[in-house]
Amino acid sequence: MSQAEDPALSSSSPLTSPVDESDNPLSSPVEPQAPQNLPGLDGTPVRWFDADHKEPYTQITPFQEQNDTSVEFFYKPVTLTALGLGMAVLAYVAMTQDVLKEGEEKKRIGVYASIASFLLFSMIQFRDGPFVRPHPAFWRVVLGINLLYEMAMVFLLFQDLDSARSMMKYLDPNLGVPLPEKSYAENCAFTLQNIWNAIDIFCLAHALGWFGKALILRDYWFCWILSVAFEFAEYSLQHQLANFAECWWDHWILDVLVCNWLGTYLGMKTCQYFEVKHYTWRGFRQTRGIRSKTKRVISQFSPHDWTTFKWEGTASFGHYFTVVLLLAVFLAAELNPFYLKALLWMEPDHPFVIARLVGVFLCALPAVRELYQYVNDPRKAVRMGQHVWLLLATIGTELLVITKWGQGQFPEPLPTSVRWAWAIGAFLLVLYPTVRFGLPAARRYLRQHDRSAKSKSA
Repeated sequence: MSQAEDPALSSSSPLTSPVDESDNPLSSPVEPQAPQNLPGLDGTPVRWFDADHKEPYTQITPFQEQNDTSVEFFYKPVTLTALGLGMAVLAYVAMTQDVLKEGEEKKRIGVYASIASFLLFSMIQFRDGPFVRPHPAFWRVVLGINLLYEMAMVFLLFQDLDSARSMMKYLDPNLGVPLPEKSYAENCAFTLQNIWNAIDIFCLAHALGWFGKALILRDYWFCWILSVAFEFAEYSLQHQLANFAECWWDHWILDVLVCNWLGTYLGMKTCQYFEVKHYTWRGFRQTRGIRSKTKRVISQFSPHDWTTFKWEGTASFGHYFTVVLLLAVFLAAELNPFYLKALLWMEPDHPFVIARLVGVFLCALPAVRELYQYVNDPRKAVRMGQHVWLLLATIGTELLVITKWGQGQFPEPLPTSVRWAWAIGAFLLVLYPTVRFGLPAARRYLRQHDRSAKSKSA
């Protein structure tokens, strides 16, 4: 409807408020008290139906989740169906006589049922993260697992070490037995026989771990810095944990130059493949043939797109602080399981230790992606993502638990050389941003102050 067709909407009539207009569009206009407050553009009123709906700002849908629905069946809302199935399974397990007769197993089944119920709620109701493959619900479950682990660590924080060791027997009756610490620095002669004897399943674990770190960090230099920093951390902490004591060639040849390099190289090559890959997603119904449909389903477990990380630690103080913080968090995440398994008397290949490593890897994938966007695109990421926030809390809680339980467990004092090394490292970490960012900022401030003082005196 144009203004010429409706006298009530002519430009000579002032607008009412949007509420009055929507409630009663034929109400008589209210005379404005001051002409300069007349709404509109140059005195011409603008109605809501006059807006150009092709503009991007008119298409904003707050809080609406945008999902990739290439495989339509898996993206249909099933909240009530999941609730019904969950309640049915819960009722069956709780009411079955065979389960109730198991006696001591009832407590364990009750804990497992509580965990499953919480993860079901997480899968359905948690917010989506940055990843949509293989399905947003998968990453909601990962977030739920992280939250459960964090709550468990908070609970253990208020227990003493002996009580925690006794509680671990409920999860695995084989736990609770002291374990001797194994040292890898007994025969350090640089011979082929010693090197061959040092190769074990943990070399493969090293390579797989650094393959995962490369997928998380997506930066060669960051991975190399982290690899070398971890070896120095092992040097400085071997007086507390015997398995940190290794031969020099084990540190720098087997670990850094072979296992860590191989895992990092393969991981970065995978990142480069995903970076240059042409992403064209067709719906499951649009594909023809069993082979094409099978490939489409398998491709659901590959990334939907790929973001290359450029951390640029020397670009600004914010980037520098982020890189140092991420390096510290990664080192803590690497060292924490060594201390936890030593304090709780677990073997390195215990399922709990492996589950913790796999869980942190899955949690770190979306967490680092959220952190990168939070630092480099603050207009889009107005607040820190839920994955990175919770992972930071989890690593921090693990450190608190280790600090509390470790009192009296490691009586040997920190060597003087290690104290000096950490002090020099901390001094350099503070000196670099001071020279790189602090002094130029101070000079700019003094110049501006001098200019303003001169302008006032003139």
